[in-house]
Amino acid sequence: MRELPSGATVIVVRYGEELLIPPLKKARKTATTKTATKKRAAAVPKAAAAGKSAPRKKAPATASAPGSDAWQICVRAAEDKKATAVRALDLRESQSSFADFLVICSAGNPRQSQAVADEVERLMEAAGDPPISVEGYNNGEWILVDFGDLVVNVFTESARSYYDLDRLYRDARLLTGKQAEAAATDND
Repeated sequence: MRELPSGATVIVVRYGEELLIPPLKKARKTATTKTATKKRAAAVPKAAAAGKSAPRKKAPATASAPGSDAWQICVRAAEDKKATAVRALDLRESQSSFADFLVICSAGNPRQSQAVADEVERLMEAAGDPPISVEGYNNGEWILVDFGDLVVNVFTESARSYYDLDRLYRDARLLTGKQAEAAATDND
Protein backbone atom coordinates (compact mmCIF):
# COMPACT_ATOMS: atom_id res chain seq x y z
CA MET A 1 0.00 0.00 0.00
CA ARG A 2 1.39 3.39 -0.97
CA GLU A 3 0.03 6.91 -1.05
CA LEU A 4 0.13 9.10 -4.14
CA PRO A 5 0.76 12.88 -4.07
CA SER A 6 -2.92 13.48 -4.93
CA GLY A 7 -3.94 11.87 -1.64
CA ALA A 8 -5.19 8.68 -3.29
CA THR A 9 -4.06 5.32 -1.95
CA VAL A 10 -2.88 2.40 -4.08
CA ILE A 11 -3.39 -1.14 -2.79
CA VAL A 12 -1.84 -4.18 -4.45
CA VAL A 13 -4.65 -6.69 -4.51
CA ARG A 14 -3.19 -9.89 -6.00
CA TYR A 15 -1.06 -10.97 -8.90
CA GLY A 16 0.43 -7.48 -8.99
CA GLU A 17 -2.87 -5.72 -9.76
CA GLU A 18 -3.13 -2.26 -8.27
CA LEU A 19 -6.38 -0.75 -7.04
CA LEU A 20 -6.56 3.04 -6.84
CA ILE A 21 -8.68 4.35 -3.97
CA PRO A 22 -9.55 8.07 -4.27
CA PRO A 23 -9.30 10.22 -1.16
CA LEU A 24 -12.46 10.82 0.85
CA LYS A 25 -14.05 14.21 0.51
CA LYS A 26 -15.14 15.85 3.72
CA ALA A 27 -18.70 17.17 3.77
CA ARG A 28 -19.00 20.89 4.12
CA LYS A 29 -21.52 22.35 6.51
CA THR A 30 -23.72 24.87 4.83
CA ALA A 31 -26.09 27.40 6.28
CA THR A 32 -29.08 25.23 5.33
CA THR A 33 -27.79 22.19 7.26
CA LYS A 34 -27.12 24.34 10.31
CA THR A 35 -30.61 25.83 10.26
CA ALA A 36 -32.19 22.43 9.59
CA THR A 37 -30.34 21.01 12.62
CA LYS A 38 -31.55 23.90 14.76
CA LYS A 39 -35.14 23.35 13.57
CA ARG A 40 -34.95 19.64 14.42
CA ALA A 41 -33.51 20.43 17.84
CA ALA A 42 -36.33 22.90 18.48
CA ALA A 43 -38.90 20.30 17.44
CA VAL A 44 -37.78 17.78 20.10
CA PRO A 45 -40.70 17.11 22.47
CA LYS A 46 -40.32 18.14 26.10
CA ALA A 47 -40.46 14.50 27.24
CA ALA A 48 -37.48 13.60 25.05
CA ALA A 49 -35.54 16.66 26.22
CA ALA A 50 -36.10 15.56 29.83
CA GLY A 51 -34.51 12.18 29.07
CA LYS A 52 -37.80 10.30 28.70
CA SER A 53 -38.64 8.57 25.47
CA ALA A 54 -41.67 9.85 23.62
CA PRO A 55 -44.27 7.32 22.44
CA ARG A 56 -43.65 6.02 18.94
CA LYS A 57 -46.09 7.25 16.32
CA LYS A 58 -47.13 5.21 13.30
CA ALA A 59 -46.25 6.63 9.92
CA PRO A 60 -49.26 8.38 8.41
CA ALA A 61 -50.89 6.37 5.68
CA THR A 62 -53.85 8.24 4.29
CA ALA A 63 -55.16 5.63 1.89
CA SER A 64 -54.80 2.75 4.34
CA ALA A 65 -56.63 4.35 7.24
CA PRO A 66 -59.35 2.18 8.80
CA GLY A 67 -62.46 2.12 6.67
CA SER A 68 -60.64 2.94 3.45
CA ASP A 69 -60.39 0.63 0.49
CA ALA A 70 -56.59 0.48 0.17
CA TRP A 71 -56.53 -3.25 0.83
CA GLN A 72 -59.20 -3.68 -1.87
CA ILE A 73 -57.00 -1.82 -4.35
CA CYS A 74 -54.13 -4.18 -3.52
CA VAL A 75 -56.33 -7.28 -3.82
CA ARG A 76 -57.66 -6.07 -7.18
CA ALA A 77 -54.12 -5.37 -8.42
CA ALA A 78 -52.94 -8.85 -7.39
CA GLU A 79 -55.91 -10.53 -9.03
CA ASP A 80 -55.38 -8.49 -12.22
CA LYS A 81 -51.88 -9.98 -12.49
CA LYS A 82 -53.24 -13.52 -11.93
CA ALA A 83 -52.01 -13.96 -8.35
CA THR A 84 -53.49 -16.99 -6.61
CA ALA A 85 -54.77 -17.54 -3.06
CA VAL A 86 -55.21 -13.82 -2.43
CA ARG A 87 -56.16 -13.11 1.18
CA ALA A 88 -56.69 -9.81 2.96
CA LEU A 89 -56.57 -9.93 6.75
CA ASP A 90 -57.78 -7.38 9.28
CA LEU A 91 -55.15 -7.19 12.04
CA ARG A 92 -56.79 -4.36 14.01
CA GLU A 93 -58.60 -6.76 16.33
CA SER A 94 -55.55 -8.93 16.86
CA GLN A 95 -52.67 -7.51 18.83
CA SER A 96 -50.52 -6.56 15.85
CA SER A 97 -48.35 -3.52 16.29
CA PHE A 98 -46.93 -3.22 12.78
CA ALA A 99 -50.01 -2.94 10.53
CA ASP A 100 -53.78 -2.80 10.44
CA PHE A 101 -54.23 -4.78 7.22
CA LEU A 102 -52.21 -7.60 5.65
CA VAL A 103 -52.57 -8.86 2.08
CA ILE A 104 -50.98 -12.22 1.22
CA CYS A 105 -50.90 -13.69 -2.27
CA SER A 106 -49.00 -16.24 -4.35
CA ALA A 107 -47.46 -16.15 -7.80
CA GLY A 108 -46.20 -18.94 -10.02
CA ASN A 109 -42.61 -17.71 -10.30
CA PRO A 110 -40.36 -14.79 -9.23
CA ARG A 111 -41.05 -12.85 -12.44
CA GLN A 112 -44.80 -12.99 -11.80
CA SER A 113 -44.20 -11.97 -8.17
CA GLN A 114 -42.40 -8.87 -9.42
CA ALA A 115 -45.26 -8.10 -11.83
CA VAL A 116 -47.80 -8.38 -9.00
CA ALA A 117 -45.72 -6.11 -6.75
CA ASP A 118 -45.30 -3.59 -9.59
CA GLU A 119 -49.06 -3.49 -10.19
CA VAL A 120 -49.84 -3.07 -6.49
CA GLU A 121 -47.32 -0.25 -6.28
CA ARG A 122 -48.64 1.42 -9.45
CA LEU A 123 -52.29 1.38 -8.37
CA MET A 124 -51.52 2.55 -4.84
CA GLU A 125 -49.40 5.42 -6.16
CA ALA A 126 -52.30 6.37 -8.45
CA ALA A 127 -54.53 6.39 -5.34
CA GLY A 128 -52.08 8.77 -3.66
CA ASP A 129 -50.36 6.32 -1.30
CA PRO A 130 -46.85 5.39 -2.48
CA PRO A 131 -45.05 2.59 -0.62
CA ILE A 132 -42.79 3.40 2.30
CA SER A 133 -40.56 0.44 1.51
CA VAL A 134 -40.26 -2.51 -0.88
CA GLU A 135 -38.18 -5.50 0.23
CA GLY A 136 -37.11 -8.65 -1.61
CA TYR A 137 -37.95 -7.38 -5.11
CA ASN A 138 -34.68 -8.48 -6.76
CA ASN A 139 -34.97 -12.07 -5.53
CA GLY A 140 -38.72 -12.27 -6.16
CA GLU A 141 -39.40 -15.23 -3.86
CA TRP A 142 -40.99 -13.06 -1.15
CA ILE A 143 -41.71 -9.41 -1.92
CA LEU A 144 -42.95 -7.21 0.91
CA VAL A 145 -44.54 -3.86 -0.01
CA ASP A 146 -45.04 -1.64 3.05
CA PHE A 147 -47.64 1.16 2.97
CA GLY A 148 -47.58 1.90 6.72
CA ASP A 149 -50.82 0.47 8.10
CA LEU A 150 -51.11 -1.89 5.12
CA VAL A 151 -48.50 -4.54 4.23
CA VAL A 152 -48.64 -6.61 1.04
CA ASN A 153 -46.73 -9.93 0.86
CA VAL A 154 -46.24 -11.51 -2.57
CA PHE A 155 -44.80 -15.04 -2.42
CA THR A 156 -43.90 -17.72 -4.88
CA GLU A 157 -45.87 -20.84 -4.01
CA SER A 158 -42.86 -22.62 -2.50
CA ALA A 159 -41.91 -19.61 -0.32
CA ARG A 160 -45.51 -19.22 0.86
CA SER A 161 -45.71 -22.81 2.02
CA TYR A 162 -42.28 -22.52 3.68
CA TYR A 163 -42.96 -19.31 5.66
CA ASP A 164 -46.66 -20.12 6.20
CA LEU A 165 -47.91 -16.65 7.19
CA ASP A 166 -51.45 -17.95 6.80
CA ARG A 167 -50.93 -20.14 9.86
CA LEU A 168 -49.23 -17.34 11.77
CA TYR A 169 -52.23 -15.03 11.26
CA ARG A 170 -54.95 -17.67 11.41
CA ASP A 171 -56.78 -15.75 14.16
CA ALA A 172 -57.06 -12.55 12.10
CA ARG A 173 -60.37 -11.71 10.47
CA LEU A 174 -60.43 -12.65 6.78
CA LEU A 175 -61.65 -9.75 4.66
CA THR A 176 -61.65 -11.23 1.19
CA GLY A 177 -60.47 -14.01 -1.02
CA LYS A 178 -61.84 -17.20 -2.45
CA GLN A 179 -61.39 -18.95 0.90
CA ALA A 180 -63.64 -16.37 2.61
CA GLU A 181 -66.29 -16.80 -0.10
CA ALA A 182 -66.09 -20.59 0.26
CA ALA A 183 -66.40 -20.36 4.05
CA ALA A 184 -69.44 -18.08 3.71
CA THR A 185 -71.19 -20.54 1.36
CA ASP A 186 -70.32 -23.50 3.63
CA ASN A 187 -71.94 -21.77 6.63
CA ASP A 188 -75.24 -21.23 4.75
